[in-house]
Amino acid sequence: MNFKVPALNPSVRFWITLIAITWLLGAVGLGWLVKSAAILLLLLLISPLLLFWGMRLWLRWNVVQGTCPVCDFEFASLQASSVRCPSCGEVLTVRDRQFVRLTPPGTIDVTAIEVNAQVIDSPPSH
Repeated sequence: MNFKVPALNPSVRFWITLIAITWLLGAVGLGWLVKSAAILLLLLLISPLLLFWGMRLWLRWNVVQGTCPVCDFEFASLQASSVRCPSCGEVLTVRDRQFVRLTPPGTIDVTAIEVNAQVIDSPPSH
């Protein structure tokens, strides 16, 4: 009597071998080894997701997006840092999640308003 084993797909053969080794280790009393390897594999699979989520959370807390108070150019920077505006080059700092000009003490900021001059004829003198 000739007994032939059908040829298995290599991927099916891998999974059957893995299940057989796991069952054998569990039967011998080394189930803790299988559980440790499974936990390690699970941690390796979950850690990129946790890293991605943590990075997004850190960016949400530490990146400030706003406009330059001098030229109204919108850009982003890190919280509690000094940066130059990419448009006008003004040195800015981040306070209360807004960009503020970095000026020496005693400096008064003035907003200029354009006024159209109108010529008024003077009244005739008496």
